[in-house]
Amino acid sequence: MINIIPFQTLGGANHGWLHARHHFSFAHYYDPKRLGYPPLLVWNDDLIKAGTGFGMHPHDNMEIITYIREGAITHRDNMGNEGRTVAGDVQVMSAGTGIYHSEHNEESEDTILFQIWIQSAVPDVEPRWETKAFPKESNNQLIPLVSGREIHQDLDVLKIYQDAAIFAGVIVAGKSFTMNIEANRHLYLVPATGSISVNGSKANARDGIHVENIDSIEIKASADAEIVLADLPQL
Repeated sequence: MINIIPFQTLGGANHGWLHARHHFSFAHYYDPKRLGYPPLLVWNDDLIKAGTGFGMHPHDNMEIITYIREGAITHRDNMGNEGRTVAGDVQVMSAGTGIYHSEHNEESEDTILFQIWIQSAVPDVEPRWETKAFPKESNNQLIPLVSGREIHQDLDVLKIYQDAAIFAGVIVAGKSFTMNIEANRHLYLVPATGSISVNGSKANARDGIHVENIDSIEIKASADAEIVLADLPQL
């Protein structure tokens, strides 16, 4: 089954400094039909105005993945970590027993990002934060950037405490990428830009696409598309 969630139907909030759209119920937006696809609980599409950001606040027992689409974000936390993540790159925070952090746009331009929350499978680990630069040329395929899966343990990816993975890449217009799906797994993907079809089902930029009970998918781009995909266990 392939379920397309059109961008224009997403919940959201405009705080002035933050323009947020929520694929699933989050904060003051609640829709009982959109509670995420566990262990994926949050997929936020955020625009953070220049010179603003999220102040210090806590999390625990969550894998928080930030994929920067435009601009950059600067992270600071109470463990002494500090770093700047730029467009096309990813940062991961395993909140574990608890961590306080801030995320600020210290650039002169707006920052646009996906914030993705995945339930931790291992509770109360020592908190950690990492960021990584990834190749900008994906050659019309999606590659793993973040993973807690055994099949990716020898790859140069950011680690999480869940049997899940985040893939990303660019597929140019007219090209396609085929991905096999293991038993008892499902996918959630979003084209950050461009337009695509997934096994013939059409989706536009920033639409959500949930895939389950299918052995494989063919993603075909009708316009150059930057795609982020979560490969998830069925819980």
